[in-house]
Amino acid sequence: MDGVIVDSEPRHEQAFLEVFRELGFTENHGIDFPAYYGKSDQAVWIDFIEKHRPPYSLAELTDRKQTRFLEMIHLEKPIFQGLPGLVEKLAQRFKLAVASGSSHPVIDGVMAINNLRRFFPIVVSAQDVARGKPAPDIFLRTAELLEVEPAGCCVIEDSAAGVDGALTAGMKVIAITNSLPKEKLTRATHTVRTYEEIKRLLL
Repeated sequence: MDGVIVDSEPRHEQAFLEVFRELGFTENHGIDFPAYYGKSDQAVWIDFIEKHRPPYSLAELTDRKQTRFLEMIHLEKPIFQGLPGLVEKLAQRFKLAVASGSSHPVIDGVMAINNLRRFFPIVVSAQDVARGKPAPDIFLRTAELLEVEPAGCCVIEDSAAGVDGALTAGMKVIAITNSLPKEKLTRATHTVRTYEEIKRLLL
């Protein structure tokens, strides 16, 4: 979802930076955001807590950042141009699902934009599985709920962690360069720049 359906990676980063600043960390927060693309907020906070030992729990920090992020998404509605039309066409031919490293409240907030939720009968969050991307758990659980063999699934991803997880699950992967350059996504089955290219590959 993040970086594929919604232009959220810059907004995730901004929300984290605002909370870091409140905690007294600006340039010294020590987090390399691109390294966490495709991963859960908890992955970022666990590493931050290990580095800095802030006087707040993982749950408190996660909630603070999530609140900021949802405010931005609600205000800006940054769905990628070309995505709604593509999803509508794909839904006429394929079973669609969201397999996201984000929490269910964040997924719900994004899926409410343009009523996108109607196209995705299955939604799986990092909260639903033991291990987040790059582990294959979220993709395997999604295939199970779709009642489709992993080899019959095609994943659309923007992150290296997501590409690795989907390949480990035995799925094909189309990587779109919304968040990372092509050279960071070379393991994908196909790498594209536009939603039109995805349409040509799948329809």
